[in-house]
Amino acid sequence: MTATIATEPPSLIRLHYLCYVAVALAVMIWAIVAKNLWFLNWVHVFAGLLWTGIDLFMGFILGPILRKVDIAVRREIIVRLIPRTLFLMPTLAIITGTSGWYLAQARGFDQLPWPEYGWVAAALVLVTLMTLQGLGYLLPANLRVCLELQKPAPDFGRIGRLMKGYFIAVATQGAMQVTIIVIMARFATGI
Repeated sequence: MTATIATEPPSLIRLHYLCYVAVALAVMIWAIVAKNLWFLNWVHVFAGLLWTGIDLFMGFILGPILRKVDIAVRREIIVRLIPRTLFLMPTLAIITGTSGWYLAQARGFDQLPWPEYGWVAAALVLVTLMTLQGLGYLLPANLRVCLELQKPAPDFGRIGRLMKGYFIAVATQGAMQVTIIVIMARFATGI
């Protein structure tokens, strides 16, 4: 049995994934409106766990591997990876940050005096930076790679440059997420 490589990639931007985004956002809204602290905490922790785990895996494991493999192998991986992360990662970032804010309010962390409020401020700064980086850089980079890969003759040099910057940004996000885990552990054990 011989393996065949498709000469023309399928459409890489899968708009039906927006249905999954809508469901995930609806669950977050439900958790916020229900004012159920356990459910809101679960949504926040679950989304944060996925966001952090995927970022750490991509930035510190997949990124270095992809930089060392043949361009054809790299392309086959990217063609399958990018469409799955295109909507997933921004959604996780939005859900984690938004549910985290509502959770902090519900637990009274937004009313803490200084210097304890410094932990809240640090979490807000980090999640804001990560979300802006995700929506302002990573999402557009994903889109550019998807659109380039759909061309009959993709510019692999451009894709390589985009992916290099992409994996550096993901690694930066991973470092910020490790920092925010330290802050979240502080919240969980008492400020």
